[in-house]
Amino acid sequence: MNRKIQQFVFEHKKVVIPIAALIFLGLPFFVTNSYFLHILIMVCIYICLALSLNLVTGYAGQLVLGHAAFYGIGAYAGALLMLKLHVNFFAALLLSAAITGFFGFLLGMPALRLRGDYLAIVTLGFGEIVRLVFVNWKGLTRGPAGLPGIPSPQIFGFAISGRTEFYYLALILALFTIFFMVKLINSGVGMAMQTVKNDEIAAEAIGIQPRKYKIMAFVISSAFAGMIGCFFASYLSYISPTAFVYNTSMTILTMVVLGGLGSIMGSVLGASILVIVPEMLRFLNDYRMLIFGALMVFMMIFKPEGFWGAGKRRRNIYKINSEVPDHGSNS
Repeated sequence: MNRKIQQFVFEHKKVVIPIAALIFLGLPFFVTNSYFLHILIMVCIYICLALSLNLVTGYAGQLVLGHAAFYGIGAYAGALLMLKLHVNFFAALLLSAAITGFFGFLLGMPALRLRGDYLAIVTLGFGEIVRLVFVNWKGLTRGPAGLPGIPSPQIFGFAISGRTEFYYLALILALFTIFFMVKLINSGVGMAMQTVKNDEIAAEAIGIQPRKYKIMAFVISSAFAGMIGCFFASYLSYISPTAFVYNTSMTILTMVVLGGLGSIMGSVLGASILVIVPEMLRFLNDYRMLIFGALMVFMMIFKPEGFWGAGKRRRNIYKINSEVPDHGSNS
């Protein structure tokens, strides 16, 4: 049944994709509850974060345990640009991405000389250093008190303030992230990143520079995390260091792993499920995290490749190609 659904979607994608787009565009007309709209906005935010981490971890093969640091740098950069320099939200969005990408480059240059667990420890340490800077640089970040009064986005004088308007803006950012990642992964750059992940020696043998593509993945991943961090700051109109702790990094990494490393669809599914399911279990207040943890253990034992892993994606491509008739053989 699952294969039939996948084949149907592939064969009718010109119809399925517009219908799916219309459903997402029409959700605010049916989901009028402010709390539910907040959950949908958080789903879009975590989709962007999971996709950005999946680029460097799932496609470039670099284990990063401090992704929340880039998320936080983008949030604080955007907030300070809007509060102190009165920069327009959309300009702050681009500047936050650029600033965070620069920090990703600074960390990536020395850190990517390391591999595996050593790289993970370095990124973990970087995340803790960034958090401590947020806490202790009170002259700039106000420390644990955070930054209140972050202005909302404005378009032609119209202020985006309601949950519905923020949902559409979050949806645009999520769709842009998905579109960019799909194009990048299917480009020569994306193929080079995957080659480096699979075999660095073979990549060097065919002229691919592993270090170059690792740093590129690190910078792009950081920039997208910074972009959505700026949106997060404007959406809540308040940020504090507690939003960018180690647990946030682990949550994002869990979304990528459970969704499926090296899979765009996996990151989307992982982020959506791991934001929505805990909220659905909120009525089991004392037991919901226990149930949630048990579900993750179950997934790791019986489906370690995730909801939609790279292996599943490759099998689908092979199946689709095998079903395409070879017209050239009749000539």
